Amino acid sequence: MNSHPLLPLLTILSLLALPVAAQDNLPRTAETFEIGGNKAFLYAAPKPAEGKPCVWYAPTLKGVSLAGRKLYFESFLRAGISIAGFDLGEVRGGPASTAKFTLFYEDMVRRGWSPKPILLGQSRGGMMTLAWAFRHPDKVRAWVGIYPVCNLASWPLKNSKAATLADFALPEAELTAKLREFNPVDNLHGLLANKVPMFAVHGDSDVVVPYADNTRLLKERYEAGGGPITVKLIPGEGHKVGPSFFECRELVDFVLKQLPPAPKN
Repeated sequence: MNSHPLLPLLTILSLLALPVAAQDNLPRTAETFEIGGNKAFLYAAPKPAEGKPCVWYAPTLKGVSLAGRKLYFESFLRAGISIAGFDLGEVRGGPASTAKFTLFYEDMVRRGWSPKPILLGQSRGGMMTLAWAFRHPDKVRAWVGIYPVCNLASWPLKNSKAATLADFALPEAELTAKLREFNPVDNLHGLLANKVPMFAVHGDSDVVVPYADNTRLLKERYEAGGGPITVKLIPGEGHKVGPSFFECRELVDFVLKQLPPAPKN
């Protein structure tokens, strides 16, 4: 039986009318699983790149909000980089919560994902990711920050004291006395030894997480030790959701550069 002459055209038009998600098969809902009583979320790339690389995002609170940032979400997944997060609640990088993050790491590696994830921390997520990174510097492919908290003496103890003291399970005087033991910006030697590359985007008018006390301090100390770090400073912008921070092409390019080279045929 002869096919209708318009059928090929109609087929093409129907494919063009499909939403992007139907054409490129990107996951729009996360796979979830529990580890030690906490929930993990995973958006697996349809075609994982060599080594099954993964961006781990924090803070993850009942879901990975990075999935709502179109440029990052689609760029990473299409490049074969999956996106994951682990909901630990409002933690601040204390030893106990960091140990729970290690359970997530071990479970992800058992599932076949890269043993060297790319960590991406937004705001207080910077503290969460850096706290784990400096304790496990050999397990980090790269670190990325979006107006990140890097300094325990800055935002956590000034604007989030109750949550910080609860996470560290210490009175303020004792935590202050032990600050150098716990503060990521005071414990960069392992990351420097492993030459972990870093990238951060921050606004110079951020009054919530001040640039000078966080990203600039991290940059100065990391560069002083010979570490690779790039900072994009946004003039006149503060702590907000906007294109400068969530449509940052340089951030995407940095993450894509962390992909391991494809094997030679």
